[in-house]
Amino acid sequence: MARGELRIYLGAAPGVGKTYAMLEEAHRRAGRGTDVVIALVETHGRKHTAALIGDLEVVPRRTLTHRDTAFTEMDLDAVLARRPQLAVADELAHSNVPGSRNDKRWQDVHALLDAGISVLTTVNVQHLESLNDVVARITGVEQRETVPDAVVRAAEQVELVDMTPEALRRRMAHGNVYRPERIDAALGNWFRAGNLTALRELALLWLADQVEEQLDRYRADHDIDATWETRERVVVALSGGAEGETLIRRAGRIAARSRGADLLAVHVTRSDGLAGADPAVLARQRVLTESLGGSYHQVSGTDVPRALLEFARGVNATQIVLGVSSRGRLARLFSAGVGTATTMLSGSIDVHLVSHERAGRGRRTDRVPAALSRGRRIAGFGLALAGLPLLTAVLLVLPEPSLINNILLFLATVVGVALVGGLWPALFAAIGGSLLLNWFFTPPYGRFAIAQGQNLLALAIFIVVAVAVSWVVDTAARRTRQAAEASAEAQTLAAVAGGVLRGERPLIALLDRLRETFALESVALLEEGETVAEVGRPGLAPDTADVTVQAGDRLRMLLRGRTLEASGRRVVEAFAAQAAVALRQERLAAEAATARPLAEANRLRTALLAAVSHDLRTPLASAKAAVAGLRSTEVSFDDQDREELLATADESLDRLDRLVANLLDMSRLQSGALGVTSIDVGAEDVVPMALEDLGPPGRRVVLRVPDDLPMLRADPGLLERVLVNLIANALRYSPPDRPPLVTGSSHGDTVELRVIDHGPGIPAEKWDDVFLPFQRLGDRDNHTGVGLGLALSRGLTEAMGGTLTPDETPGGGLTMILALPTAGPA
Repeated sequence: MARGELRIYLGAAPGVGKTYAMLEEAHRRAGRGTDVVIALVETHGRKHTAALIGDLEVVPRRTLTHRDTAFTEMDLDAVLARRPQLAVADELAHSNVPGSRNDKRWQDVHALLDAGISVLTTVNVQHLESLNDVVARITGVEQRETVPDAVVRAAEQVELVDMTPEALRRRMAHGNVYRPERIDAALGNWFRAGNLTALRELALLWLADQVEEQLDRYRADHDIDATWETRERVVVALSGGAEGETLIRRAGRIAARSRGADLLAVHVTRSDGLAGADPAVLARQRVLTESLGGSYHQVSGTDVPRALLEFARGVNATQIVLGVSSRGRLARLFSAGVGTATTMLSGSIDVHLVSHERAGRGRRTDRVPAALSRGRRIAGFGLALAGLPLLTAVLLVLPEPSLINNILLFLATVVGVALVGGLWPALFAAIGGSLLLNWFFTPPYGRFAIAQGQNLLALAIFIVVAVAVSWVVDTAARRTRQAAEASAEAQTLAAVAGGVLRGERPLIALLDRLRETFALESVALLEEGETVAEVGRPGLAPDTADVTVQAGDRLRMLLRGRTLEASGRRVVEAFAAQAAVALRQERLAAEAATARPLAEANRLRTALLAAVSHDLRTPLASAKAAVAGLRSTEVSFDDQDREELLATADESLDRLDRLVANLLDMSRLQSGALGVTSIDVGAEDVVPMALEDLGPPGRRVVLRVPDDLPMLRADPGLLERVLVNLIANALRYSPPDRPPLVTGSSHGDTVELRVIDHGPGIPAEKWDDVFLPFQRLGDRDNHTGVGLGLALSRGLTEAMGGTLTPDETPGGGLTMILALPTAGPA
């Protein structure tokens, strides 16, 4: 059986018409002969939406009772039994009433899809899980109902239903969205023009990302390599030279002019890994790229232009920014250069060649270090000076020497000299050997002259082969040395990265690793002359440093203890670039740590205002109404009525007192100002007091606390508060015929009090959620409290040195386990 198809109407905000558009599509499908039913549509009292249902078949809803209140939900079983071709199920993010088959409506929709039924549904952008916190910061209201992004992304079709903020506000003012009494409040809060504009942009960007993912999959499935200019992407090619910063800033300006364009910096390393760029320069350029909002990438390839274009096509780039070649005129005669080759092969990708200070001047290179040590070069010259005369003497005493054999022997000597001393001793030996061959073994003998042409050719071949062999041996030695240096640098930098990642303070760990690597006395990082980090012997200053390395625009790294060679300085520059990054990360982490308590406090304040707005008013309103009735002279009350009004006022004020006490205690817990006075106390004394505080409902609780339980170490007042909250929560969820049960037991040096209910229970994966402040798991409104009870109970328990953990009640329900330490020995 084929799975049904899902089509989602994504609304930028409530009231834009997504349900209306969904019903119009349902009518179009029905007109084409599709079997369509209305599984559930929420009209929210909008007469135009209700009228649009028309003659479409409606599956009756299912009625569920939760906390003595009747709710209606989509009857999933009835829809499955009806088995239409297409079902209309509104509000994908909706949370079902406890007792439903699934917790969320999107799970109901998946059940329909699995049964082969296609579904039309709706969702607003504020209900997407990934955007929930962003929307809360924008609007000041946190959405409790969310749907995972993956559910929406998996839909076969997602259609955006959009409207300008001005048009939506006009629609609201005309009464087409909310009832008249709610219009003014909505326009002044959620439906402010700025909020609607931000929500609209969020919806457009989210949908654009999904469309981009679909496009990437399509291009990959159909092996399309050509650039499709659906979105501007600017790639800047970095060679590792100083001109890279100029290119990055130019590419950043190009991307900024193309609103929404992506900036990508890429460096192509050669596959042999021996002619790499300076890692310190690339590290600084990476930081610059990221500061401009771009991303840094590194690829490998033997052909730089082709590797660059492969990367650009892979990311669907539209523009490439390259620097004008800095090679000299002679070099450009033999090779077109990366810029020219890239332009010729770029196809539909635009290529920008940007001039810079070093364009056309040739690359400045440091003096190429000798491939072999000075001692080996001296040994090579010594071998040439001693070996060539000795070989000549030996050949002269041999009878009838052959010129070809002599040349081969001299060639072998030159190779030996090259292996010992490198290029220059080998060239010296080649020239000296050719002169000796000419003087002693080439007619006319004793003169620098050659009588026969074939001897001239033999000597010429000898010189060419000797020079070639010398060059190859020297190049191999140079490459070997470069490979060893590169390997050493790579191992050092890898060790640095590992040490920094493992350290709690990355910057100090980095500087300490540098000091150990080069056996330095001290290392310091200065910002505009002020020391921000230092390891080793203190007091390092610019005038006492042996080495100074620039680490950024305002940062310098100072080293004391030794001078460095060129290769060592490159590694230090890489350290310096990473130190700048580590400093920035530490400062960002410090700022985040400072902002986190403020953000948490702001979140709690926002949640508090949203949660207590009703709960503070409800008991106040009840008490005020009771007192006003008692003071009224227009109505005459008998004694029974008067007693009921007084009881109502008393109960409401008690509820208000508990609410304020909980809020104050939670505030003290958050600020660490809660006072705890732990003494030895008996559970059999505290539990009855908690039940008495609950009043008549507490008499329903079954109590099974042994009298011989060990004494507890706790604050009696706080322990009573915890028990009152736990038992009240259990009473709220327990069925009338199965009241809560409180038991006690001893386990070693811990006493456990268990509050057991047989209510609907909570899935294990949501146990931690019930301890979050202002969360009422499964509640549909805020009539039952602000959700502080369990959060406060856990905080108070932990303040007394105990633990509060949930567990599953056998047969269904939730058990809260309150564990506290036993009293110590007298």
